[in-house]
Amino acid sequence: MAEQTLTPRNKKMLESSGPVGQNATVGSRVFDAFNYLFLTLIAFTTIVPFIYIIGASFATEYEIATRPMFFIPQDVTLNAYQFIFSSNKILQGFGNSVFITACGTAINLFFTVTMAYALSKTRLRGRNFFLNMVIFSMFFSGGMIPGYIVVANILSLKNTYWSVLLPGAISAYNMMIVKNFFQGIPQELEESAAIDGCTDIGVLLRIVLPLSLPVLATFGLFYAVGHWNAYFGAMIYMTGAKEKWPLQVLLRELIIMSNGSAGDLNNMDPDFVKPPEQSIKMAVIVVSTVPIMCVYPFLQKYFVKGVMVGALKG
Repeated sequence: MAEQTLTPRNKKMLESSGPVGQNATVGSRVFDAFNYLFLTLIAFTTIVPFIYIIGASFATEYEIATRPMFFIPQDVTLNAYQFIFSSNKILQGFGNSVFITACGTAINLFFTVTMAYALSKTRLRGRNFFLNMVIFSMFFSGGMIPGYIVVANILSLKNTYWSVLLPGAISAYNMMIVKNFFQGIPQELEESAAIDGCTDIGVLLRIVLPLSLPVLATFGLFYAVGHWNAYFGAMIYMTGAKEKWPLQVLLRELIIMSNGSAGDLNNMDPDFVKPPEQSIKMAVIVVSTVPIMCVYPFLQKYFVKGVMVGALKG
């Protein structure tokens, strides 16, 4: 086969088509430099406040009041963290948060995947009715008081873990995105598995779920962060079971104690001097944020891909 040659016109178009090695034009280089600068500024505005919070959690009240911005405190003190961990309930609350996050995320993914897979099939009878009901729930809700009556009085779930796990068992928005992703999987793969004798559940477990790891990891992370940061449900449904309180509710109580407006200091060290209010708030943010942030590096590969796929398939 004869070697193909480029005409001068095609060669000029190829050189100006984009930043390919040394053939990048001045305009493309300026555009790339602007993008790098813009993304760097966004990363800077995101990271700097958190670094300040970490530094302020080790600082004194005087330093926080007199220095508007710093990363490394001049006088390092652990009073805020000593105050937080002086109660033996903190570890118990941490265990409760881990349990609620793990079980809640598993329940969320189970109901999201099963409902999304069923609604992704056009042969499902009453599919449009169920889709309309899901869409209706995205715009209207019963409200807090009817929800409390259902959970506490009708279902009798008050002071149990189920009171914070079941009310948010599925997100309609997340389910719709997962459904759209399932619809994008080639139908020929499922048909070939059905010819080999797989049932619908077998197709879901052996074909669909392995191909959906990025989406499942992404929404699993969303669900996990939501459960980890949730406190209002436990605060209204577990009033008589404080031993089941998650970490967020206990940290809220510690902030109230540090302000001196409410709470009971009997569980604290009587010889301990009350730390500054601002450093307590900073330390609470660090304690409640760092554990869930440690999950991101393990799911980063799937998380980035899943966000892009979910956006394109939507």
